[in-house]
Amino acid sequence: MISKYGEVFNFNVLSFKLGNSRYVYYEYRKEKTREDVFECLINAFKFIGGVPEEILFDNMASVVDVNTGKINSKFLAFAKDMGFKVKRCKPRNPKTKGKVETCNKFIEWLIPYNNEFEDEKELIDLIYMINSKVNSSVNQTTRVTPNFLFQKEKEYLLPIPKENILEQYTKKTKKYLVYPDSLINFNNKKYSVPSKYIGQYVYAQQIDSYLYIFFNTFLISKHKIDEKIFNYEKEHYKELLSLTVKDEEKLEKYTKQNLEIYDNFLQEVEK
Repeated sequence: MISKYGEVFNFNVLSFKLGNSRYVYYEYRKEKTREDVFECLINAFKFIGGVPEEILFDNMASVVDVNTGKINSKFLAFAKDMGFKVKRCKPRNPKTKGKVETCNKFIEWLIPYNNEFEDEKELIDLIYMINSKVNSSVNQTTRVTPNFLFQKEKEYLLPIPKENILEQYTKKTKKYLVYPDSLINFNNKKYSVPSKYIGQYVYAQQIDSYLYIFFNTFLISKHKIDEKIFNYEKEHYKELLSLTVKDEEKLEKYTKQNLEIYDNFLQEVEK
């Protein structure tokens, strides 16, 4: 979408719909990481006042492991904590998600505002306005409004988990620039990622004693958090050094020597 001032907005919208009433919830998001999906679903549960017993998902990368084709373990853990069962759409079978595909027609209602809205806030407000309009319009299949049927359907929702459980999934991941040394700066300590991400922004989140670093929805690095100032994975540093050192024997030697220097750096500072 493009604002009236020519600013381009690339964004995603989570589409969440209850099967019986067709009651819908939309949420604007710049990214579509697993954390975004967790937070959007929690917001959807709060919006409808409960949790469905079962949720049907498209085969999105944040839910389905692209290598195995199975629901990934983190999402299954999230579903267990929230109390719902995960069901997948059948590949190449649009009938299994027809109700949601129908509600995605809201895009047709959004397009007329292209080149008309002021800024991101107004764009988000437009999506909320369309959300309200969809829920109050007569559905062609049920012949009544989603708002009307929702009053009965909401009685069958499970209770929303306690806040301390929700908080585990609503801690915002922050964006970090990857510097020319292939490191990001997290809490005044430096952690490595593969050199191909130099100059890119990545997302990092601490969970227990580990730091997880993501590029879009993909985990690209994991570090044990300790007292070291410089935290290089050997392969990350070797890959970085190979940009200037072409001799394999020297590359291995310099990698080992330099990483030892980094490991000893904190000890020297403390002295």
